[in-house]
Amino acid sequence: MTQDTPRIDTLASLSGKAPWRLGLQHFRDDHLLIWITRGQGRAIVAGQRKGMGINNMLFIPAGTLFSVDPGPQGFGLAMVVPPDSGVPLPERNHHLRLRDVHAQQELTALVEAMQREQSGGGDLHAAALRAHATLITIWLKRALVDAPESAAASAEARIAAAFTDLVVRDFRSGKPMAAYAEKLDITPTHLTRCLNTTAGMSAAAILTECSLHAARSLLCDTDHPIGRISEHLGFGSPAYFTRFVQQHTGKTPSGLRDAGSSVARKVSQP
Repeated sequence: MTQDTPRIDTLASLSGKAPWRLGLQHFRDDHLLIWITRGQGRAIVAGQRKGMGINNMLFIPAGTLFSVDPGPQGFGLAMVVPPDSGVPLPERNHHLRLRDVHAQQELTALVEAMQREQSGGGDLHAAALRAHATLITIWLKRALVDAPESAAASAEARIAAAFTDLVVRDFRSGKPMAAYAEKLDITPTHLTRCLNTTAGMSAAAILTECSLHAARSLLCDTDHPIGRISEHLGFGSPAYFTRFVQQHTGKTPSGLRDAGSSVARKVSQP
């Protein structure tokens, strides 16, 4: 498959057996359509907490801050769609709880058909996968037309979404949470209250998780020097970066890198 080809992954595969990869607030370059088929979990998308159970569908556009915890018994599939794939996906995030059995069966059949094509290969394989992804997108847009009209977003929800958009854009700047509140023309106290209401966690915690996810990703997935990673993420010094990582993981950056490499080797083994 080429880099712009849609694919189906399990949530376990996306996390690489490292819960932090999905469980910490972060954003992706790809669009995600997640289909939960077992268990109970939760997601926080654009500062909005969402309970997720069986037969729930969650669409998360590229560049949207989110985290997903499928729960200990949870299982789900994700359609991963690169932004240059040409698949006409919606522009904002959506959460559907499918109660209609026919709709559940229809989405399951579409996802399974895409899985079969993905595992089969053959001529025009990438084009076929894009076609399957387009059919799933058409299903989604039809389901949104038939879904009950959602209530207008509350003032807190609008602030939460604006804050998470700023975090995606500016978290590498090293700015404190108060600077985001000032940008939104509200007090830090009000920003924290809004996020506690909508997301169940503070604005500062969301900002911390985004920085921590980026730090762990760069340490585990690249060989960039730790000092360069520290500078890239807006930390004042490598020493401050080390304290940050130790405080939130219990390991030094080097220890975290070694542990991540060990996990990656185990995942890649047949």
